[in-house]
Amino acid sequence: MSDYDDLAARIRALCEGETDEVALMATVACELHHSDDRFDWTGFYRVVGPELLKIGPYQGGHGCLVIPFARGVCGAAARTGQVQIVPDVEAFPGHIACSSSTRSEIVLPVFGAGGRLIGVLDIDSDRPDAFDENDAKALAAILEEVFGGT
Repeated sequence: MSDYDDLAARIRALCEGETDEVALMATVACELHHSDDRFDWTGFYRVVGPELLKIGPYQGGHGCLVIPFARGVCGAAARTGQVQIVPDVEAFPGHIACSSSTRSEIVLPVFGAGGRLIGVLDIDSDRPDAFDENDAKALAAILEEVFGGT
């Protein structure tokens, strides 16, 4: 289980002064992924066109390359602007199985300057029901601090 206060402080120090969104995504993905053994795949999907996400920096096995807003958990987070906590991916209608080992997932929208949606943070777990509202709140706070001022 992550110590989110310690993790946020580490990410804050590493990202201080950086404004490049891809560099920030790479740093955040790496730090998050190695902070918690529940996190089997950790990465970003970037908004690259109307209603379209493309894989960005990540840690773990291969991810899906392109995800339309209309499909999957990542698409739902991008489409609605709301955090998606999925305790059982097989019960999520339209789930995109990028990895057969994924059992649960949390996806958070990522907003940049002016509230512009720049992507989503996707964290997969090989454990069922691995994420809760505490994870959502702590991760959202980290994302806001890192990307809210870019």
